[in-house]
Amino acid sequence: MNICVFLSAADLDERYTRPAREFAELLGKGGHTLVWGGSDVGLMKLVADGVQESGGRLVGVSVDFLAHKARKQADEMITAKDLAERKALLLEKSDAIVVMVGGTGTLDEATDVLELKKHGKHAKPVVVLNTAGFYDGLKEQFRRMDAEGFLPLPLTDLVFFAEDGVAALAYLEESAGVQ
Repeated sequence: MNICVFLSAADLDERYTRPAREFAELLGKGGHTLVWGGSDVGLMKLVADGVQESGGRLVGVSVDFLAHKARKQADEMITAKDLAERKALLLEKSDAIVVMVGGTGTLDEATDVLELKKHGKHAKPVVVLNTAGFYDGLKEQFRRMDAEGFLPLPLTDLVFFAEDGVAALAYLEESAGVQ
């Protein structure tokens, strides 16, 4: 399965890097392909390293102004002209999406993919990996949106919040019918 992961390119502490490394190893050992922003720095590098070292493939989608940070050892690297094209390519090349810890770029990618799903533009499973409770506030906000009628489909049809990588991958594989 081609799994798109939205995540930070920042250098982060162990409460985020350890679970990210564990998830990356699960992806690689499962024979999955990581589809990601293509960066070879920070958490993005750590996850790409873990997937590749565990036997998975790497498909990166960088963007012109970040091409100098793109991973050289990816199985495939695409350079988009801008962030909008990058998001479209990431979605196009993936079978499922995982949102890991990140900043405004990660949040932008996540909300864009969820908005497209809400409007029926794709039906790919989306998982928010809530490492160390990072997305507790977002989870609560989504519950409120659901309860107060802001979502045209049930929250459970839109996104799955996983507390660890094992639960995230199990949900994705079940959604895709992988045995």
